[in-house]
Amino acid sequence: MKDDKILNVENLTKKFGDFVALDNVSLTIKKKEFTALIGPNGAGKTTLYNVISGKYKPTSGKVIFLGKDIAGIPPHKIAMLGLSRSFQITNIFMNLSVLENVITALIAYYRRGIKFFSPLMKEKHIREEGYNLLELLGLKDKASYNVNTLSYGDKRLIEIAIALAIKPKLLLLDEPTAGMTPEETEKMINLLKSLSEQMNTTFFLTEHDMKVVFSVADKIYVLHQGKLLSSGDRNYIRQDKRVKEAYLGGNFNT
Repeated sequence: MKDDKILNVENLTKKFGDFVALDNVSLTIKKKEFTALIGPNGAGKTTLYNVISGKYKPTSGKVIFLGKDIAGIPPHKIAMLGLSRSFQITNIFMNLSVLENVITALIAYYRRGIKFFSPLMKEKHIREEGYNLLELLGLKDKASYNVNTLSYGDKRLIEIAIALAIKPKLLLLDEPTAGMTPEETEKMINLLKSLSEQMNTTFFLTEHDMKVVFSVADKIYVLHQGKLLSSGDRNYIRQDKRVKEAYLGGNFNT
């Protein structure tokens, strides 16, 4: 039977001094299964992302990505293996155009030095790849715009385009709708659904907006105080009393 697992987190613990941020956490992400990670503030969600993506080394446990234990490997090497990440705060080049931001990421993917930036801008296949990616995210008509002139929502889309430019097998999305208007959030929900269907990339989302989570996620994991509280499909999580209690004493708005 073909192994459909892309990521296994096994008994992962992360301590900062005496503080236990993650306590023996285990989870599995299957290929092409849209997975979400939720939990109250301080639950350990960002710490888990930081360990998976290589920013932090775990105190103990394993992070198995495509059969390889990547725990403690530097972030740039993890990215080269096919694991990419977007961040809560936009991480883009504000003084470049939308297309130039994406092409910069493509240059990194193709392992070409930044000194080759100008020649690569003229190479047809690089430009076409950049335009195609922007079209997927609904930004092709803004390719020549300076990033500084765009809305916050569009800047978040550019960050996702940059993360996708390295052709990740797994993409960690860290609060992609944070700070967005309701209209921008709805646009992001539809985009994530479309990307998940069209691309070979598997998506792993952490998000506070439960409308987003319950709209896109096939499988949901819930962290609380550094421990795995619950896991299951959206219907199971929606009815789980432990999850409701973890969110504002039972006021769990889905």
